[in-house]
Formats: sequence, structure tokens, C-alpha cells
Amino acid sequence: MKPDDYYAIYTEKTHRLGRIVSVMTLCMLVGAPFLMGKYLGASPDVNAALRGFVSVGLVWTVSSIVEFLVYTPMLGAGGSYLAFITGNLINMKIPCAMNAREMAHTKAGTPENEIISTLSIASSSLVTILILAVGVLLLTPLQPVLQSEALQPAFSNVVPALFGAMAYKYFRKDLRLAVIPMGIMSILFILMPSLTGSTSMMILPSGAIAILLSYIQYRKNRENRA
Repeated sequence: MKPDDYYAIYTEKTHRLGRIVSVMTLCMLVGAPFLMGKYLGASPDVNAALRGFVSVGLVWTVSSIVEFLVYTPMLGAGGSYLAFITGNLINMKIPCAMNAREMAHTKAGTPENEIISTLSIASSSLVTILILAVGVLLLTPLQPVLQSEALQPAFSNVVPALFGAMAYKYFRKDLRLAVIPMGIMSILFILMPSLTGSTSMMILPSGAIAILLSYIQYRKNRENRA
């Protein structure tokens, strides 16, 4: 058999297993509230849940479609199944896969990137589970330390520090493409504070601005080379 034949078999099995596990995960996530409600005798109000979904579901539906279209080509089949099932794509799985790809010098869309992406996301998921398990076991003994006043400022800045460090990794590649969309969105949020509740929807215009700037820069570079 040729290497391409082995890769085709691997891809077919990956999709089969990924679909089965995705359906199982979806059933468990959706079924858990109903199972707990039946056990406790306090089933959720289906009508209230539907009304709540209508109010926020449309925003998250658009965000989910955008994430699928953006991340799947980057991660490949195996990495995408693992990432979407285990979650934490933006702050854990995507940076892990990107770092692994840079270290292995692979390109998106290649079999090599498929393997590297799957291995990196699987490792990230296992490490996350291990850290969570250790954290749960040590939560009670360390509670006095974690609740001390000296550490409260650190906990208040965990999210900004995390996303700031991750963002700089990508911003430094071309600061103009990062600063202009970020500046426009910042001004827009300051002038219209109500938009802070629709950050998922605002990904679309900010992404469109970045793509437009990238295209303009690409045209200028091509004209200069000509």
C-alpha cells in the first residue's frame, strides 16, 4: 500500500470515530440536565429553556459556525474532533496546535499537520484533565491560601494576562493588521457600550476588516515586486 492509502484509511477511521464520539458527547451534555431533573424530581422547564435559547442561541450559533469554518482547516479532522469535544479552543487548544505546528515546521492542510495537530491537542486535553484532577483534590487544603487578600489582585487579572500574552504572539507578526481592527473595535465599544454583550457577533466585522487590510497589503506587495 502507498502512503496515501494509509492516510486515507486513517482519515476514514478518524471521521467514523469522531462522529460517534461527537454524538455521544452531545447526548450526554443535553441529557444531563434531564437526568438530574428526573432524579431530583425537578425537571427543567422546556419552554423557558427554549425562550432562553432564542435570546442567546442565535449569537452563539453564528459564533459556532465561524469557529468551525476558521479552526477546522487549521486543525484537520482529528484535531477538530478533539478540540470541539473537549472545549477551550481559543485559550488552550489553538495555541497548543499552532506552537506544535511551528516547532514541527508543518503546513495547514497537509497530512503531517493533521498528525501534529491531533497529537498536540490530545496532549493538551490529557494535561488539562490531570491538572483539573489535582486541583480538585487540593482545592480544600489550599482554600485558605487561595482566598488570601494578597492573591486576589492576581486572580482578578488572570484572564487579561492570559489573552494578552496569547494575542501578542499573533500581533507581533504584523502589528498594523492587529492594531487597526483592535483600535476600530475599541472605539466602537466605547461609543456604544451595549455592544459588549455581542462580542461574538463583532468577530465578523473585525475579521472582515483584518481580511481587507491583508488583501490590500498583499496587492501592494505584489505591485512592488512587479
